[in-house]
Amino acid sequence: MRSFAASGSLMRMRWIIAIVIFAVITGCGVAQQPESARTVAAFEVPLPSEADREQFLAILRAAAEAEGMHVDTESKQDLENAARASPLLEMTMNAAVWRGANDDEAMASAMDQHDHLGQVWIMFFRGKDPALSSRFRERAMHAIKRQWPNTLPLPIMPTGAIPLHADLIRTTTGYVVKPSEAHRYQPGYSEKLRQ
Repeated sequence: MRSFAASGSLMRMRWIIAIVIFAVITGCGVAQQPESARTVAAFEVPLPSEADREQFLAILRAAAEAEGMHVDTESKQDLENAARASPLLEMTMNAAVWRGANDDEAMASAMDQHDHLGQVWIMFFRGKDPALSSRFRERAMHAIKRQWPNTLPLPIMPTGAIPLHADLIRTTTGYVVKPSEAHRYQPGYSEKLRQ
């Protein structure tokens, strides 16, 4: 297991990049992104306890390693330090799945945030090799759904964004965007705000 704390400033920089990517794809404005970085599937997994989170990471690692990938996680200490710095940075998990020994390509991201602690969102990216990405995603989600059957899909909007948690309504089969907020996730919305 590699941790962000053990890998030094290079890993911290990658963590910051992952947060920026997460912010972009969760509705804070969508920048043009390479097709390989496009979110193709996203799920909310209920992980209320430390034991749940450790088991989730073990499943994610096994699925990643089977496809030649690896998982980096932020240390508990770093998560606590971030939360002390700002309540908006509170998380119980921040992990990324990478392809390549030098973290050449992000394949998935798993984290919760202050407004959905214990409800971890895992997002899978298209990848430069979509067949490889698909095999990894299917392997991981099969095991995750078997362990946590209350896992729910998250909507991915036409812009590629995942709506903010506050803009979602939970249903028995997944989440939908609140009708009053749907316009925020349509192509061109960010540009209209700047005019």
